[in-house]
Amino acid sequence: MVDRHYSEASLAALYDRLSEPRPDFDFYLPLIMSAGAVLDVGCGTGALMHRARTAGHTGRLTGLDPAAGMLAVAKKRSPDNEWVLGDLTSVSWDQEFDLALMTGHAFQVLVEDDDLRASLAAIRTALVESGRFALETRNPPAREWERWTADDAVEVIDDEGAVVQWERVVEAVEGDRVTFTQTYTSPNWDRPQTSRSTLRFLDEDALSSFLSEAGFAIEDQFGDWDRQPLTDSSLEIITIARRG
Repeated sequence: MVDRHYSEASLAALYDRLSEPRPDFDFYLPLIMSAGAVLDVGCGTGALMHRARTAGHTGRLTGLDPAAGMLAVAKKRSPDNEWVLGDLTSVSWDQEFDLALMTGHAFQVLVEDDDLRASLAAIRTALVESGRFALETRNPPAREWERWTADDAVEVIDDEGAVVQWERVVEAVEGDRVTFTQTYTSPNWDRPQTSRSTLRFLDEDALSSFLSEAGFAIEDQFGDWDRQPLTDSSLEIITIARRG
């Protein structure tokens, strides 16, 4: 019997629908439109860079992602943008971008101190003098991971029927790290597909320390996509930093 489950490419095609809505795009788009050359680190399916291009951006738009399935979607969607397979350890851009982004909480996959420092150094090197780095990370006091259960599942419809996604924390929270699974199911598949990940929840002070050590100065910080002040109850730590 053929095992009918989703490949990486198939799940990538569903990513945008599973991630909707995206209020972060409305926040980041003006930053992109005001920058001549933009690097989207962890660009996924390239939806944000595609939106910028269709909004009239005429400069350099570059997406970097380690997932070939995601980049296949991005290349099909916006063939005139630049798509690079890899991560910050595999590239060597030197003062080529006015703005770098890490959206979709991609910053949180940098779990180890050494990886975080190396990534921030690579981003700083890729930016021109006084270039900006914009990112978001979930605010630890809000303890969002406690709501990652099957009760908070997301369902979308694709060409083969309904697909349901949910998250579940599978290990006790250790310091600022949370390990969880993502499960995808469909009545048309022979079995679920599950992935396991660990994210780092840096608090405001720790994030500021890492950015300062890497040579960035924080310009603005917000607690939500409407630019409200950052408080303990804020879900996000949205940060715009400038290369010093």
